[in-house]
Amino acid sequence: MKDVILKPLHIAFISTYPPRRCGIGIFTHDLVTHLSEVNREATDVVAIDDSLQSYPYSSEVRFVIREQRMEDYLEVANFLNLSLIDVISLQHEFGIFGGDEGEYILNLLKNLKKPVVTTLHTILWDPSEKQREILKAIGDISTVVVVMAQSAVGILKEVYDLPEEKIVVIPHGTPDIPFLDSSYYKDQFKTEDRQVILSCGLLSPNKGIEHMINALPAVTREFSNTLYIILGATHPEVKRRYGEEYHISLERLVKEKKLEEHVIFHNQFVTQEQLLQFLIAADIFVTPYLSKDQISSGTLSYALACGKAVISTPYKYAEELLAKDRGMLVPFADSEALSKALIKLLGDPITRDRMRKRAYQFGRQMTWQEVSNRYIETFERALREFSKPSKEMKRIESLAIPEINLEYLKLMTDDVGLLQHSTFTIPDRRYGYCTDDNTRALVAMVMNYHLFHDDTVIPLLKTYLSFVRHAVDNGKVRNFMDYSRAFLEAKGSEDCSSRTIWAVGWIIGYPPSIPGVMELAVRLFREVLPEAPSFTSPRAWAYTILGCIYYLQRFSGDRGVKTILDQLSLRLFNSSEKDKDKWPWCEDILAYDNGRVPQALIAAGEWMGNKAMTQQGLRSLSWLLSLQTEENHLSLIGNQGWFKRGETKAQFDQQPLEIPALLGACNEAFRATGDDKWRKAMDLCFSWYLGNNDIHRALYDFTTGGCYDGLRADGVNDNQGGEALVSWLLSLQLIYQIAHEAHI
Repeated sequence: MKDVILKPLHIAFISTYPPRRCGIGIFTHDLVTHLSEVNREATDVVAIDDSLQSYPYSSEVRFVIREQRMEDYLEVANFLNLSLIDVISLQHEFGIFGGDEGEYILNLLKNLKKPVVTTLHTILWDPSEKQREILKAIGDISTVVVVMAQSAVGILKEVYDLPEEKIVVIPHGTPDIPFLDSSYYKDQFKTEDRQVILSCGLLSPNKGIEHMINALPAVTREFSNTLYIILGATHPEVKRRYGEEYHISLERLVKEKKLEEHVIFHNQFVTQEQLLQFLIAADIFVTPYLSKDQISSGTLSYALACGKAVISTPYKYAEELLAKDRGMLVPFADSEALSKALIKLLGDPITRDRMRKRAYQFGRQMTWQEVSNRYIETFERALREFSKPSKEMKRIESLAIPEINLEYLKLMTDDVGLLQHSTFTIPDRRYGYCTDDNTRALVAMVMNYHLFHDDTVIPLLKTYLSFVRHAVDNGKVRNFMDYSRAFLEAKGSEDCSSRTIWAVGWIIGYPPSIPGVMELAVRLFREVLPEAPSFTSPRAWAYTILGCIYYLQRFSGDRGVKTILDQLSLRLFNSSEKDKDKWPWCEDILAYDNGRVPQALIAAGEWMGNKAMTQQGLRSLSWLLSLQTEENHLSLIGNQGWFKRGETKAQFDQQPLEIPALLGACNEAFRATGDDKWRKAMDLCFSWYLGNNDIHRALYDFTTGGCYDGLRADGVNDNQGGEALVSWLLSLQLIYQIAHEAHI
């Protein structure tokens, strides 16, 4: 005899939530509302805020997660663990959580100590590898997984390796609506003499509305009183990225087809009551969606609950709901088939009414009362089955790292680019700008965009890319520019050129979805790279090697780039090999930015399959770290004399620039070997910023978000210039990136 849950359950929902305009939020709100009627216990909501704003939520919202802030997810896990919550209900959709493919939600789930019931709103038959890994991880952590269609069970078993016994099918909930004739509400919309066709939902290109519009001319020739209502505002995410481009294209198509008398746009987000009125007034409901993988649709569920005659494309949810003549299916993107189906139903009211009755009878099992009872049973099951695993799940310890703060970067950046120096925390215009700092700032902003998808960094990114574009002159890259916007060099330097290759190569290898950025990066890469074979500096070789590898990740067949990569890699390898036992380095001096050399050797060795090159890079890196490690902290080579072979290492001034280079090299070493000692070395390096150094002083300024220019014997350099700032941001964001990867 199974255990019985005697008390009402305290449930917490993690989801978007009204007033944020999102279909999943509406579903969650409806479920929360109806659960409160049958469960008689408090229900809390953890709402997911998008990056634009916070919303005026109702009282059940106890906590808010800022979508793109990874630390919020861990904070919520701690909050829920310490609460009286019995069960957590996660509403999952890839697009509503932060990180690549919504990976941040794993940071929360892996730290929960409560049973989780996950409702999957999207299940892809052909996911990317990242999507598959994330959804599989969510399924593994969840005690029970809820899907809305039986067909989803097979997909979860076959594609995501989830056991069938873990999966429960609960349909999308619907209001309990009486079976009414369409004339009941037609007078309200002044459509008494029209045959009304309705499509509704947040507008986006995957809705296929254009195919429905293309189907209408044939229909209106047969039935001149046809009216097609397109109900719904543009999806907020689509509107944010593309404006009203899709909506405008639909209006243009209506005019081209001369359908102005037959199509009405209600470009607004309606309440549930208004939606039901529109649905009841419709004679035919159409979902011409374009994605076969769609596994749920609230509007289609509502249409069946209202007893509507439905025509749909055969996405998975529609195939299941409209089986047994509960609706008609037509091929994807087939306007002619849509026309024929509409003409058949409009011309045959007897067939249409029979279809309506079958749909309504089927819809009775989807009322919110029925669905709420099923969810309560599922939550009770999850609570019974939940127990701590016999072996503690491996968890990645959360790094005690500061939140990324770009305010000081914005202060140091004007409409030209990143200023080079500051006096204390005040930008010092006397020294103008340098390309080196702007290339680093460019990479930092590309990293930031990939981490958080925050459009507010786009102007900064474009400013730095514009500066780099201006610095390039006939394949050479000039470095120093005064405040009057005049470059101080007639010709560029190879170090500056190589950093430009590195920066634009990074963009090409990890392109942000920002129009024009990738294209300009490719142009700059191809303009500057031909100078690389003439470079004589090992550091320039190293930066160029890294840039070439990033480029080849995108364009692996470019033989010219491969040739330069091979040439410079062997040159760097041979220079490092000459006295590898006593001085495994490519020069007789260790100066600045040293870590890029072993990073390039390891990356090139792995790319080219040259084990000796990889091993030389690892050997150089180990040696470099050993020279700069004192007891349990990092003691960097100072720029007051550097470290010449046969002499003593300069201890001060230690500069932040060395840290991102060491972090990049250690990360490359970890990827090549899987040896955890390199991750520990990264912790050691990063902690230098936070006071684990020779004088136990933090260089990161938590107040400004800036970084002090260097470490001296008597304290920190009080200025917070551009190079130190971008060095800090590159380091911090790499740590964030690694932490994110570890949670997958």
